[in-house]
Amino acid sequence: MPQVMEFKLPDLGEGLTEAEIVRWLVAVGDVVAIDQPVVEVETAKAMVEVPCPYGGVVTARFGEEGTELPVGAPLITVAVGASSLPEAPAAPAAEAEGSGNVPRPLIGYGEDHSRPARRRRVRPVTAAVSAPVVVAPVAPVVPAVPAGPVPVISPLVRKLAKDGGVDLRALKGSGPEGLILRADVEAALAALRAPEPAPAAPVAPAVAAQGERIPLKGVRGAVAEKLSRSRREIPDATCWVDADATELMAARAAMNAVGGPKISVLALLARICTAALARYPELNSTVDLAAKEIVRLPSVHLGFAAQTERGLVVPVVRDAQHRNPESLSAEFARLTELARAGKLAPADLTGGTFTLNNYGVFGVDGSTPIINHPEAAMLGVGRIIDKPWVHEGQLAVRKVVQLSLTFDHRVCDGGTAGGFLRYVADCVESPAVLLRSL
Repeated sequence: MPQVMEFKLPDLGEGLTEAEIVRWLVAVGDVVAIDQPVVEVETAKAMVEVPCPYGGVVTARFGEEGTELPVGAPLITVAVGASSLPEAPAAPAAEAEGSGNVPRPLIGYGEDHSRPARRRRVRPVTAAVSAPVVVAPVAPVVPAVPAGPVPVISPLVRKLAKDGGVDLRALKGSGPEGLILRADVEAALAALRAPEPAPAAPVAPAVAAQGERIPLKGVRGAVAEKLSRSRREIPDATCWVDADATELMAARAAMNAVGGPKISVLALLARICTAALARYPELNSTVDLAAKEIVRLPSVHLGFAAQTERGLVVPVVRDAQHRNPESLSAEFARLTELARAGKLAPADLTGGTFTLNNYGVFGVDGSTPIINHPEAAMLGVGRIIDKPWVHEGQLAVRKVVQLSLTFDHRVCDGGTAGGFLRYVADCVESPAVLLRSL
């Protein structure tokens, strides 16, 4: 006899406590394999496909698409060892409508029984949140309030309800212990077919809220909270400088002309950043408010802003100080592809120590970005365009870029911030300057 296994929303790490169901990947009655993804959820960090550790037949799902569930809430139940859903025997008509010899209610499997986790009462669960619970097969008992599987007299009654569009969860059964009978479903069908009275004319409120309302949750909500916290806690300041990027662009063209993987401009700027942070480690730090300390960090975990359909995300390149431009280009490309596909793991979006923001891709020259809390600084890069520029005493058309540095004034003063930005600009204008630190 198959065992029914309950799989809960697992701990997704990084202190995440809830997730929104974006898309179910399986339906009730589907056969799933071990570690097959069964649902796609969106956390405050990223979109994640959740695999189920059990193989068998899906007997129930919990939560509609768009529902937020806490970690530890039931996601699905799986009948392990079953290759198809069992058919429950139909009850005789006399017993279905009848006297005292009514069969025990059958808990049907043929429908998606979505319920918020807090009302799940079919079986007690005492295991840890992170591990699914094995539920041994027992004689089904109708709960006081229907939750999860609904008590129905027979599969025929369930089919009648499904064909007629009746939600069994909304019915109160007239049978013993709330058992839903054929007469209950037929009464509900009759009510659905009855003409509805004309609605009364709505009364406009004194002040009507206008415009489209968009829930501030998921990735967008997490970004909003982080930016708000940055503004509340960090006394930031911004300095900027225009730099002649002609030589940097020429150096990139020379690198890409020799064959091999292409080097991106972002990768060259990232390499310049890591060299600058080695000279000015104050900007690769964070502030511990509780301890009233500035913590200088040993590694550069470089975040970079990436725009996606779901909003702005900041993937992180680990130990960027040990990577060359070719390695940085490959990692930027890999993380950007995952970000656009919504497949970044929470670990890919956390732990950054410094952020590089290339807002020039939007066709703008400058910006004063908000620091990615709890970091201490962010380098902004505008578009690289042809401009008149004095070069070697002569007016010439050169490729010019505006660089801006927004920094936490608690970790350093303007002299340190200016020194960092000037070194970055010097490397952009003359890449040979960078060779001294390689």
